[in-house]
Amino acid sequence: MSLKQRIFLLLESSTAETRAAKVVRSFIMILIVANVVMVALETVKDIQVHLRTFFRWFEIVSVGVFTIEYLLRIWVCTASEAYKGALKGRIKYFFSPFAVVDLVAILPFYIPTLVAIDLRFIRALRLLRLLRIFKLGRYSRAARILWNVLKEKKEELGVTFSVVFILLVVASGVVYFAERETQPQVFSSIPAAMWWAVVTLTTVGYGDVYPVTTLGRIFASVIALLGVGFFALPAGILASGLLEQSRRQRGREITRCPHCGKEISQGE
Repeated sequence: MSLKQRIFLLLESSTAETRAAKVVRSFIMILIVANVVMVALETVKDIQVHLRTFFRWFEIVSVGVFTIEYLLRIWVCTASEAYKGALKGRIKYFFSPFAVVDLVAILPFYIPTLVAIDLRFIRALRLLRLLRIFKLGRYSRAARILWNVLKEKKEELGVTFSVVFILLVVASGVVYFAERETQPQVFSSIPAAMWWAVVTLTTVGYGDVYPVTTLGRIFASVIALLGVGFFALPAGILASGLLEQSRRQRGREITRCPHCGKEISQGE
């Protein structure tokens, strides 16, 4: 087995279950979680003052590890059947969702170093480090299952959200015409009424904006009841998808070779 294939199996958690792969996977997962914790702690001024040097070195080491991981993945991605071709395969991998997340995880460190930008923009970039949490999706089996569910149920979810959007526009328009004369400052336009429609359809109901006319209150009651049902639909779709994926996982009688990562049926 070539060095590229060994590194590919070491990094690709979905095909390798060796002890070395598990150690690498666990180390990177711990590092990702630690980075998110550090970003949160840096916003506490007292902690930031006392641990500024530690935060800086921790960031340098973390970015170094993530950069090496990213470059190695770019190099070994052609070992996968999905990314065949020295140039074409790497370009395809570069624009894959996980590769984009890996790139975003390290860019906030390098951009201020390479380009002179405004301090406020630098602070915004530093907050982007929180997006490193999405790197866990590569190593988490639960996240992969959820991603598969979203891909399988994308049409059903698309229809549901389309209906919710239509209902949102209709609700905004009706409450605008019902309340514009009574509350011209609050319901000054349909876009302004959308705030009320969103908090009503989601059953949040902050109470800062609400109809006062009889027609407006009747319509608000109907919209609130519809919101309960319509916003439960995506949850039901995802729940059914997760059950299907769970049954599919339990029904599989396939194991993987600990050395090469290839699928082996139990009868072999």
